[in-house]
Amino acid sequence: MIISVRGLAMHVLVEGAGPALLLLHGFTGSAETWRPFLPALARQHRVIAPDLIGHARTAAPDDAARYRMDECVADLLALLDRLGVEDFAVLGYSMGGRVALHLALAAGERARALVLESASPGIPDPEERAARARSDEALAELIEREGVAAFVERWGSQPLFASQRSLPVEVRARLRAERLGQRPHGLANSLRGMGAGSMEPVWNRLGELRLPALVLAGELDEKYVVIARAIGERLPQARVALVPGAGHAVHLEQPAQFLELVTAFLTRNHGRDCPVDP
Repeated sequence: MIISVRGLAMHVLVEGAGPALLLLHGFTGSAETWRPFLPALARQHRVIAPDLIGHARTAAPDDAARYRMDECVADLLALLDRLGVEDFAVLGYSMGGRVALHLALAAGERARALVLESASPGIPDPEERAARARSDEALAELIEREGVAAFVERWGSQPLFASQRSLPVEVRARLRAERLGQRPHGLANSLRGMGAGSMEPVWNRLGELRLPALVLAGELDEKYVVIARAIGERLPQARVALVPGAGHAVHLEQPAQFLELVTAFLTRNHGRDCPVDP
């Protein structure tokens, strides 16, 4: 369905009944990222999976400032309000994990549980962050200049995604189709507004999140293993799970283990019979 929030036409999948679970995809993704997991997750939850701004079937404004993290968080809170959601759990992958962190910080007690998959609270060093912003801008300009297909070839060849080359053909085809379905200016402006270089780091605010958290990383993704452990040290109620045989996209590379970890965590911390008060 399409829901208008703050002047933005947002596409969202809603399935199931029970405690609300918000699913946030990564850069170049969409709500379809979560399609294989919806039947299982919707048995116990009202699952809400939007296409984030600039992605897939959600509108892609021309103004890059509309893609800032605070704007994205405001969109999601407005979406939850429109759907009558009072409190929720949120799961975010990669870019969606960054959004999930900022959303949980902004939502206060409305956020009841948090799952982060291969996500970072940001780049703390100002010089490194500025360098990343320049890199993101260069990539944004490349997308606008050469188009999505050329970008997808470059994006998928990163060492970060090397472990995905052993995925089944049909899974790789589905992922490629999801990426190719994007619009150049939507991806470019997402990099400018919500890229790691433009995002203020929130490492020093993690202690504010007094909610149960599951922090996932693939054992083959060395960078995010380090980040996951560092997050786990700072989140008061975090459990860190490192998944064997998986790289950056745990949900793609080890889907059964991903689903088992997530459903067990949600059953304990955001299930139908969980107490309302933390």
